[in-house]
Amino acid sequence: MDYELRARPDTCHWGYFDNQLDPVLRVESGSVVRVECLSHRAGDAPDLMMNDTVLAVYESLNYEERGPGGHIVTGPIAVKGAMPGDTLECRLLGVEYPLSYGSNLAAKWGWLYTQGETPLKTSEYVTIYKVDGDAAIPIFQYPWPSGRNSRKGDLIFPDDVTRLPCTSYRVPLRPHLGICGVAPKMPGKVSTIPPGVFGGNVDNRHFMPGTAMYYPVQVPEALVFMGDTHLAEGDGEVSGTAIEGHLTVLVQLTLHRQWTVPGPVLETAEAWMVHGFGETLDKAMTDTLERSLRFLKSRGLDEAEGYALLSAGGDFQITQVVNSIKGIHAVIPKKLFNRDTKE
Repeated sequence: MDYELRARPDTCHWGYFDNQLDPVLRVESGSVVRVECLSHRAGDAPDLMMNDTVLAVYESLNYEERGPGGHIVTGPIAVKGAMPGDTLECRLLGVEYPLSYGSNLAAKWGWLYTQGETPLKTSEYVTIYKVDGDAAIPIFQYPWPSGRNSRKGDLIFPDDVTRLPCTSYRVPLRPHLGICGVAPKMPGKVSTIPPGVFGGNVDNRHFMPGTAMYYPVQVPEALVFMGDTHLAEGDGEVSGTAIEGHLTVLVQLTLHRQWTVPGPVLETAEAWMVHGFGETLDKAMTDTLERSLRFLKSRGLDEAEGYALLSAGGDFQITQVVNSIKGIHAVIPKKLFNRDTKE
């Protein structure tokens, strides 16, 4: 670890990115930084999901000024020498759990809240989980109380609701960064909700320790934000949230000057994942496919070759459907580029 960035009132922001903010930390390319990230859903069970650090940030961030998005982000971190046209690699090396609880909200922005014909069509519901070994187990649920704001971190104390027991099941832990990225080039406060070419709220559950996300730098010094940490999530994030919880992450920030990515690109041990977005899944699919072709061009394939490869050997998966715009990612196995493969 070269640097540490604590979550404090002066290092956290609620609901926005802004390329005019002064950096809270300035690092060299290749630096490893330990970053405290706080969940915006700690108020769902403040007796379990708040400590002095979390409470200090919640109390200091003016309630009326929270937004336009609903997430707490830590940053920005300036990377010395980064300029538009460069690519920034954010490699996730490890995570720590400062508290052993998380929350899922079946929210009004979830898929079934405005669609389908189920009791979930017009209701919001909280489920609180506890970390148990390598899994999270549900410990209680409650309906979101009417008149309370589910975007601004309202505190719902035990006496405010009736906490109901849950059916027993286990969700494997898949800790990851829901939000990470560079500052967008648009001026002013930009909502943390929709992802974009700069990254942000991509919500790819595969962004776990041992993987790296690459972002096209939009403004000088990149200005990196992180947050919306998850204990686990399924593809789609269909209820509106994952299991939201606090994580302290260890990341390495490395600048690449000779390679430009078309948007957020995740690298795992087995594959490249290229992300695209759109107001509908159709538009997100088109955006993902076009960006994937540009990514493959950087690896030496022309458009016709890339199109054939993606159809024959790539997979297109839904990243999320609940962040104002939809996300799809193309999974391009690395073995496709291994000419000696026998598979």
